[in-house]
Amino acid sequence: MTVHTLRSVARAATAGLALLAGIAVAAPALAQDDWDRLVDPARLAVLEETVDPVVLDIRAAVAFAEGHIPGAVNAPYTQWRGPTDNPGALPEPALLSVLVGESGIDEATPVVIVHQGSDSSDFGSAARVYWTLKSLGVERIAILNGGVSGWVASGRGLSTEPVRPDPTIFDAVLSDAWRAGAHEIEAAVARGDATLVDARPEPFFLGELWHGAAARPGTLPTAENFSHASWFVDGGPLVVDAERARAIAQSAGLADGATLVSFCNTGHWAATNWFALSELAGIEGVKLYPESVVEWSNSGRALDNEPGRIEWLIMSTRQWLANVL
Repeated sequence: MTVHTLRSVARAATAGLALLAGIAVAAPALAQDDWDRLVDPARLAVLEETVDPVVLDIRAAVAFAEGHIPGAVNAPYTQWRGPTDNPGALPEPALLSVLVGESGIDEATPVVIVHQGSDSSDFGSAARVYWTLKSLGVERIAILNGGVSGWVASGRGLSTEPVRPDPTIFDAVLSDAWRAGAHEIEAAVARGDATLVDARPEPFFLGELWHGAAARPGTLPTAENFSHASWFVDGGPLVVDAERARAIAQSAGLADGATLVSFCNTGHWAATNWFALSELAGIEGVKLYPESVVEWSNSGRALDNEPGRIEWLIMSTRQWLANVL
């Protein structure tokens, strides 16, 4: 039995005794509007005493075994991703059903996602899992700002005890409310009614670097560059609060009412932009293109900032030599 289950049983027993005594007991709950999408260690400690969330640790199994937040459940990030030739793709619904169910989550379960908290890039894993769970209909999700590193820095301890959650039966049905596909993006570009936001560092946007699984470098047509690193306090790993996120979005011209589509190489960095714009800044209708440039380039679609044939040959040769030498 897990720590999570023991807490649930204890609360159920307390409620049962109170009912026998004729005392009305309200189940601890938070309204959706009161639910924070980004929490610090102190807030997580309060949530554990009130709503008993599933603390979902998405680090690798080895790191989890070496020490995790007491009661946390392990579901490594790699399980939420696609194959090596298209890492941004979502797993099949049947696999997501098993993954979410075995983590002890259903649509009404409060969930706090925990990453390592090592840097700004690391946060993208938590944001991507958040986006996936939201797209699956999970109602209350948060990310622990600073991850495990922040938890430890706050003076709180870790556990090495194995955790086995009580599984749920989860039917994974993905909503398209926050998802954009390649055909949808092509249509939006033709109409000119969407802003495509490239979350990658500038060298990727300019076509000077590219992901190993991409057919060639470049960015999506008409895209603007806004790096995922822009949302972090002094370069990371802590994410700015909602008020600061709204100010950043306003100053960057990303809150003017146009439909925003966030993308990167494989939907990892882009998930941070999506999270900050949608969940912190509160901009409605922000979408993520999960497969991003890797899928787009491998499908033969046109890219902006794509180098010429000779320049591309030189760049490819240099990258090959760098990998060999």
